[in-house]
Order: sequence, then structure tokens, then C-alpha cells
Amino acid sequence: MPGASSGPGASGPGAPGTDGGLTLVVLSPTDPMTRGQLRRMAELARNEGYDVRWEEARGGTSAPFHTVGGLAPLLRRARRIVMGDPFSRYVQLLLTITRARDLVVVDDGTATMEFVSQLARGERLVRWHRRGGRPGARDLVFAPVSARARRRLTPGAGRRVEVFSSMPITETPEGVDITVNDFAWTRARFGPPRITKGADLVGTSLVETGVVDPDRYLEAVRGLAVAHGATRYFAHRREGSEKLHRLAVETGLEIVRPDLPLELIARRGPIGRTILSFPSTVVHTLPLALAGTEVRVAVLDIDPAWLTESASPRAQGFLSGVTGTARDVHRLSAVSAG
Repeated sequence: MPGASSGPGASGPGAPGTDGGLTLVVLSPTDPMTRGQLRRMAELARNEGYDVRWEEARGGTSAPFHTVGGLAPLLRRARRIVMGDPFSRYVQLLLTITRARDLVVVDDGTATMEFVSQLARGERLVRWHRRGGRPGARDLVFAPVSARARRRLTPGAGRRVEVFSSMPITETPEGVDITVNDFAWTRARFGPPRITKGADLVGTSLVETGVVDPDRYLEAVRGLAVAHGATRYFAHRREGSEKLHRLAVETGLEIVRPDLPLELIARRGPIGRTILSFPSTVVHTLPLALAGTEVRVAVLDIDPAWLTESASPRAQGFLSGVTGTARDVHRLSAVSAG
């Protein structure tokens, strides 16, 4: 759905349906919060008149075989494939099946920046927070499939590749068409929101991905909340329950588990006059979704001292780049918990 994508893993390939329209295929994850958001997004898509096919793609040992077997005829007939996460092994596997000559990557996540850069340099597709480590056994087994998917995502004779995203793309691969998502659909469909006088804080899954130390993260959240009077914490869909419980107890913040992507939640309101964030997708998407309102988006960079020993060597540079390329955001100075 234009202007409403919710990040990596949010949706599977889209392909023309039997009526010549668009069939949205959801490769359902196991995480309950992500599943819940996808259920709501699927409902919105159906209300907009789209055919949605929900696949329990990870629901047991035999699930992948049923999913791939069931989608294979649809993928072979499709003239255009739209995908939400080119780093997904599932998506890469399905790309090896399709004969479509028109491939579109639709994603407003920070991973899009890395995907385009890796494609331009001819590198293997690896999520930014995993770079620098040695490939595991599963990576080596899957390497031929991943390599073939990367070749399919490289423009060639009779094959068109497009990236639709709100993220800044500075290193464009030759032949790849870039279309900017300005969130016009989201602004037209929702809002304008009611704006409160306070501040809201947006969470991140950097602890869950092993990039940021949990104690340092809690200190940073507490410091931001105290310095700016934040009362609500909008949790990332991948944040763990134990971590969120600790945040609530030790900071006093109200933890909100959004049932829709934050861009839609913010447009529907109520939303704080100031939205505080760490480097993430929202520092790029929220200013677009909230254009024309009085809401200010402010971002606090990740201090190198917060990084874990296992964090990718590229983590600090990548996160700084996420902040540095954001437009219409206010950059915050370091804060202490007080």
C-alpha cells in the first residue's frame, strides 16, 4: 500500500492476481506483535479493495514446502513482483522461482539504504547489523540461493528493477529506478492528528539485535524522558516484553504497543508535540507523514560507549548516517539520567 509500508519483513511478494489486479501475499512471521500489525494492515488493504493472501509460512517444519508450492504457479505467471524485504531468505527463495521481468522493492526501513549500496557494489546481501561477522552454517548453505536472488535484483536485458522508498539513497546502482515515497496516501487517508502538549518517545530494537547494551539503553531512555518530559514510549514491534517491563518500572513511562505502523498511529493521533527517537526509520518517515502539522521530530545519536562487544564494526557509522541524512529533524545533545 503506497505510503503505509511498515519495514523489513512487513510483507511478502505481491503479484498480479487472477483478475489482473494485485494480490498481496503476507509471509506471516512468528513474532506476535509483528503478526498483529500485519493483521491490521491486511484489513486496511482489503478495505482498499486488494486481495490479500495470508500464508503461515513459518508455522512448522512443513510450512515452507506448502507455502512455496502454493505460490509457485502464481509467481511463474506474474509479470511484476513487489517485495518488502530483499534480505529475507524466504523472499530470496521465491525470487528464484519467478520469471517476472519487473521487480519492485517497497520498503521504508533503514535496511533499504544498505540494500541499494550492496547492490551497487555487487556485494552479497547481508543485513547491516550482521556485517563483519563470519557467515554461519545456514548462510553457507543458502549462499547459492542468495547469490541468484541478487542477480535477479540486478537490472539486465529485459529486466527492470525499481526501489520505492522514503529513505535517502545516495549510491544508486546502474539501471535501478528510484521512486520517492512522500507518504501522500497516508496524509490523505488519516488525520490530521490531535496534538498534545507533551512529548512521546519512540523505541528501537537495537538491544534485541545485539547492537546496544540494554543497561546503557535504559539510561538513555530515562535521560530523554526526564529532560523532555516524555510520558509515553511507543515500543518497536520487536522489543522484548522483559525489557519493556523494566523500562516501565524504572522510567515511569507508559508503554504503548502500536497495532499499526507508527506513521499511521501518529497521523491518527493523539500524538505529542515532540517525538523523541534514536536513529531509526522514523526519523525519515515521521516528518513526511506529519508534514503540515506542528509536531517536531528530535533524534539522539547512539553514543559509541553504548555499543556491545558483538556489534558490527559498521554499526556506529551506519547509525550516524541514518541520523545525518534525515531531513526536518532536530538533533539532540547527549543527556544524562540525572
